[in-house]
Amino acid sequence: MRIDRYLHCIRLVKSRTLAQALVDAGHVRIDGKRVAKASEPVRIGSTIALPLRDRVRVLRVIALPARRGPAGEARECYRELEEPPGVDAPRAGA
Repeated sequence: MRIDRYLHCIRLVKSRTLAQALVDAGHVRIDGKRVAKASEPVRIGSTIALPLRDRVRVLRVIALPARRGPAGEARECYRELEEPPGVDAPRAGA
């Protein structure tokens, strides 16, 4: 699946055009390598890193969505690898 379509289907960007703009600006990486084209393929097990909303998101691809479905369905296609800023980790004994 193309990287621009994947980012759109998992609801990280509102349109494929915005996903293509991120790729064209050189901000998206797959498995540590900068993505040169929006048609770059994404596979299950790939790691994607991209800046979104003032932070870097690092995702592991778990599944390739067949369509742009509801948010719950989209979240099942990836796993966030880094904790978002401002989220407190559970404390021992608390």
